[in-house]
Formats: sequence, structure tokens, C-alpha cells
Amino acid sequence: MSQPEGFEVKGKEKYVLKLSKALYGLRQAPRAWNIKLDKSLKNLKFSKCACEPAVYTRGSGENALILGVYVDDLLVTGSSPVEIMKFKTEMTTQFEMSDLGLLSFYLGVEVDQQQDFVTLKQ
Repeated sequence: MSQPEGFEVKGKEKYVLKLSKALYGLRQAPRAWNIKLDKSLKNLKFSKCACEPAVYTRGSGENALILGVYVDDLLVTGSSPVEIMKFKTEMTTQFEMSDLGLLSFYLGVEVDQQQDFVTLKQ
């Protein structure tokens, strides 16, 4: 490690520098984020899918919610708009979030949602 350009102190080139705050993009950041999200979802009564760790479920029947996680994006689906709105409200109390509305593009797949059908295009 070396002193940053413009902040060199003559005779102290070998001194250790202290990092004042964490930087975005540290190697452990994704793991820390995943642990925090997992804990928050479990506190909201979600269960992690046994065969797909990026999928969580809550409730059953008409009140069932399915949540897909990709890094820091969440896909929420369910048959009850009331349950979906309840989940969004619960999450906004814990995290700063944006609701992007209906899914239109995700992981390289274009999604066209109509009243009677859904079309996926890649």
C-alpha cells in the first residue's frame, strides 16, 4: 500500500494508513448484503426455497407470495395485490427502495404482460 498521490509525507512513506469507512465494493459486501436481506425476509415470515436459494415464499393459497432475488433486485409475485402492497410497505420500512412497477425487462429477458397472457422475449 502506498500513500495516495498528493498526500505523500516525506519520511513517512512506509506508514500504514487507516481506512476511515468501508468502501462500496469490498469483497465481503455481497455476502454481508445477502445475510442482511435473508435475515430481514425471515423476520417477515418468508421461507427460503430448499432447491433454489434465490427464491423465498410466504403464505399459501390466495395469500401466497413468491419472491425472487437477484443481487439487489427483488421480483415479487402473488395472486393478492393487497399482500404484494403489504410486502412492499414492510420492505420500505427496512430498506430504501424503488418500486419499478410491472416487470418489463429482467436478466436479458423482455417481459410483456397483458391481461390474458405474458410474453417472454430474449
